[in-house]
Amino acid sequence: MTQVPPSPPVAAIGRTFDDTIAFASCLGAGRRLIGLDLGTRTIGLALSDVTRTIATPLETIQRVKFTPDVARLFAIAGDHAACGFVLGLPANLDGTEGPRAQATRAFARNVNKLSPLPILLWDERLSTAAAERTLLEADTSRRRRAQVIDKMAAAIILQGALDRLRHNAAQQR
Repeated sequence: MTQVPPSPPVAAIGRTFDDTIAFASCLGAGRRLIGLDLGTRTIGLALSDVTRTIATPLETIQRVKFTPDVARLFAIAGDHAACGFVLGLPANLDGTEGPRAQATRAFARNVNKLSPLPILLWDERLSTAAAERTLLEADTSRRRRAQVIDKMAAAIILQGALDRLRHNAAQQR
């Protein structure tokens, strides 16, 4: 009798998508998405409602190192029963990808090794500028803008993706 070696343990490996239709096929119904604005010092977070219609700024994680940063991110995802992440991809204005976009893709790859939740990379060009403009129009103080800019940018990133997901779903009907 030949003995079959045991299979290696199944790792919780997630996937990263550039395509909203493929990303949507991995999502469970009635669950939230978390938007991420990844910076060098902070990670802005936003949360969708369960119908995936509205993005709301959630919080800002002060970055320390990758492991504690993603531990906090996963805790938040668990608390809100999230089914995926929308990660802002900082492309250059001409559409090319520089060092920040490469760092964002590396962050996504590393998260994929630790979590089965899918990640959608979403073009975030000018999202921080849009958040800044919104806060200036609301006459927010400089100090308060600094406190909320990252989670506002995450909400803008997430809202763009939610709008596209809803548009795609309407076209498929």
